[in-house]
Amino acid sequence: MGDASRRTGMEYGIIGWIVVGLIAGALAKWIMPGKDPGGIIVTILIGIVGGLLGGFIGSKIGISGGNIVNILLATAGAIILLWIYRLVRGRVA
Repeated sequence: MGDASRRTGMEYGIIGWIVVGLIAGALAKWIMPGKDPGGIIVTILIGIVGGLLGGFIGSKIGISGGNIVNILLATAGAIILLWIYRLVRGRVA
């Protein structure tokens, strides 16, 4: 029973990250419209990585909270990633 319950919890965690990533990525693209790496998968990935970045920064400066705070931190992280992408893309292209 222990292994099955751990797997179920992990699956819900992954689904949760995907949902938060989707919301954060969509909000980031809404706040920073423009030509970015398109597609729903890339948007989710930017949101998930943005969530990790936002969560890391939030933990370093002492910000923690519930779902809304997590979404805001993930969105801030995704905005930072989009800004970095545009900065790098502008220099390369």
